[in-house]
Formats: sequence, C-alpha cells, structure tokens
Amino acid sequence: MIAVGVSVHDSLMTADPSARRHLLQHAHDAGLDHVTVGDHVSFHGGTGFDGLVAATAVLATHDETNVLVGVYQLALRHPVLAARQLSSISQIAPGRLVLGVGVGGEDRSEVTNSGVDPSTRGRRLDESLGLLRRLATGETVDHSGEFFTLEGASILPSPDPIVPLVIGGSGAAAVRRTAEFGDGWLGIFCSSRRFAQTHEEILSAAADRGRPLPTWFGLSAWCGLDSDATAARRMVADQMQSLYNLPYEKFEHVTTSGTPEDVAEWFAPYVEAGARHLTIVPAAGSAHLGIEAVAEVRALLHKQFPAIPG
Repeated sequence: MIAVGVSVHDSLMTADPSARRHLLQHAHDAGLDHVTVGDHVSFHGGTGFDGLVAATAVLATHDETNVLVGVYQLALRHPVLAARQLSSISQIAPGRLVLGVGVGGEDRSEVTNSGVDPSTRGRRLDESLGLLRRLATGETVDHSGEFFTLEGASILPSPDPIVPLVIGGSGAAAVRRTAEFGDGWLGIFCSSRRFAQTHEEILSAAADRGRPLPTWFGLSAWCGLDSDATAARRMVADQMQSLYNLPYEKFEHVTTSGTPEDVAEWFAPYVEAGARHLTIVPAAGSAHLGIEAVAEVRALLHKQFPAIPG
C-alpha cells in the first residue's frame, strides 16, 4: 500500500518527554507509516535542528516508528562523521531509518557559515554520497578527492540493513545524482506532471548506468487541513511565509489546503505518477489535529488505490 507519513518536527523538539511520547504514539495508533524530520544548521537567522539528532529522538522514544530525514544537508557535513552517525543509529534502530539528502542552499548564509562555498555544494554532495556508499559496506577506504582525503577510514559496525539513501531536489542534477548514488528520489515543491517526468528520467538514467533501478519514490508537501477551506489556506500560508520569508503565492501551485478529501484528491495524480511514500506537512489547529487529518488522507488514498503495492 501507499505509505503516508507526517512531519511534525517542531512539536517533537520539546523538553517534555511525555508530550513527545504522546505525539508519536498518536501517529502510530492513527496508522501512519512514518514520521519525517527536517534538517537545518542555521536557517533564515538561526532556526532549525539537526536531522539525525531529531531522528534518533524519535527512534529512541517509540519502538515501532519509522523515520524519514527529509532532507539532510549532507553537503554541510563531513561524510565520515555522517557515516558514524548512521552506524550508531542503525545499532539502536536497525531498518527504521531512511536518509534523504539534499544540496541545500535556500539560505546562502547557512552554507557559508558552515564553511562551505555555495558554488561547490553539488560537487561536495556527490563526493560525500560516494563515500557514504563505500563506508556503509564496512570496507577500509582510501580516498583523495576534491574536498575530502581519507586514509584507511572505516566505520564499524556497518549498518545492517544499510540505510537507504534517497535524493532530494529537482532538475537534471537530481536525476543524475539519484541514478548514480540513490535508492530513490524525494520530491518537494513540484507538480504531478514534473513528478511523473522525473520518475521516468531517473529510471531511464539508472538503467543506462547498469545500476539496480531505484524503487523508492516519495513526495513531501505542505497541506493546510481544516473543515473550513479558508482557515486551512490561512494556516498553511502563515506557516510557510514565516518559515521561508516568501509570500505564500510563490508556493501555492505546489501545495494544497482544505478538507482531508480535498487533500487526498490533490495527491492522487502524484500516486498515479509513481509516488509511493507521501509525507504531509500539516498546517492544522494543533499537531494532534494534523495527525488525525493526515490519517484520514491516508485512509482515503488506500481506498482509492487498493491494488498499489508498498
């Protein structure tokens, strides 16, 4: 079946462990398939949180919840340190993490203040992905590249199973990167037509390279959810404008708002285009109301697409 998860990361980052447990138990009891956390070092003046720390908090708080990091700013980290974190997470929660990675760059100062030249982000990410792949096998790695030099580097124990790497982003670079390094692709802010096109381009590019075809295709989307359509739109507009420092009209064509029925209808073309892992970032009256609405969307999509395998 189609996997549907929720992103409630702001509510998860609380010093109240009982509130965090209650939130994750609610998502689990509602039947949601995963929780998605984001990642930023210092976004638009200092906001954000570490995606792998947030993922660990979720995995350690609830024994059955799966986590998608969507997406980790790998270009701003050293790949050996990231590989160690993945190994450690896999020891406590094997098989429950999917790592989405991205090139970042929406906030240029986040990149420069991390000591990275923004013009090199894509090349750094490519080199890091290649190293993560090698380090995940447990092999000893010698490497002399444009950005990183490794001598006899190894990360043990190697994750078992290996943490899937899914590539975030859009355009030709995301297609190439997924075909070369990824187990799948995570789209955001794209139309269903663009999703379908990217899906086919990735499969074709992977086949041309003789790699196993990626099987993980997902979409993250902001959604205002309320029985009142006007209120739903207002909530998602307010949250997105606050986070991205841009007018909501810049995003309106790749987001949606309304009742769970409205939102499920909006997602249907993406499912038809190949999306099998959906994350809803709900703007609702509360985190718990958002979870309940996302669960309704999930039920509606499962009813509409009962024969689609997970």
